[in-house]
Amino acid sequence: MWPIAAIFRRVGAIIELAGRFVAILLGVVFILVGALISLTVDGAIVGIPLALFGILLVLRGLF
Repeated sequence: MWPIAAIFRRVGAIIELAGRFVAILLGVVFILVGALISLTVDGAIVGIPLALFGILLVLRGLF
């Protein structure tokens, strides 16, 4: 039974790493889009929270 359990553990670890990578990638995209939107005063209402959400997403992906 242990070979099957080892395979499932490996697949689970790969999926977890892929999820972390996607979270970091989306976080960076949200930071960049939030910074670009924040260049205007009206866009800052949406851009700043979007950039903060991106920062939190990157932190979640790293830790």
